[in-house]
Amino acid sequence: ASTDGIPLHGMLDPDILMRMMANGGVPRRRAQAAMDRICRSAERYYFRHVPDLRRKTCPGVRRLLYRLRRKGAATGLVTGNLTRIGWKKLERASLAQYFQFGIFGEIAPTRTELVRLALRYAQSHGWVNGQTRRVLIGDTPNDIEAARANGVETVAVATGLCSLRELQACSPTLCVRDLTDPVVREWLKAATANAGGRAAIRASAGKGKAPGRLP
Repeated sequence: ASTDGIPLHGMLDPDILMRMMANGGVPRRRAQAAMDRICRSAERYYFRHVPDLRRKTCPGVRRLLYRLRRKGAATGLVTGNLTRIGWKKLERASLAQYFQFGIFGEIAPTRTELVRLALRYAQSHGWVNGQTRRVLIGDTPNDIEAARANGVETVAVATGLCSLRELQACSPTLCVRDLTDPVVREWLKAATANAGGRAAIRASAGKGKAPGRLP
């Protein structure tokens, strides 16, 4: 089975694996029954082959996460990756230390539900409340749609496969080429100031231009 013909960008890993099985002629029921084993196999494969990703993080992400941590913002990862792959990707990029929690692709069937679960988790730990500004940073229309469905502001970054124009067409709160844009710093500075420094920022790790690229 391969990923040929599958629109990977913005998809959840379990959905990608199901499409791969279908392309390989595996009946849907059989693939569903074996999904746990397939996911574990995918994780083992990734662990064996994942490269050093420290030079593949998108422009501005490390500095932004550092500043958010200093401001006391709650930061969580919402990603379509499987749990062990998602954390390993952050570890290999030297970014894991910036995230307090993660919600991953096998936990819920849609990205909208992943964002909902992330909000619920943050609320249960007292990191956000009704006065907190909640922001999702992502690089696909699916991220923008999921955030909007949950009443969350969005910073769309054109560091993945979607162009700036495509992302702007989805009407995110803010849309930039990458996180080095001064507008991002000023906008998030205002967001954390208005929220008493406790804005919850969720970076969605999409499948960008290079393997393991993070928004």
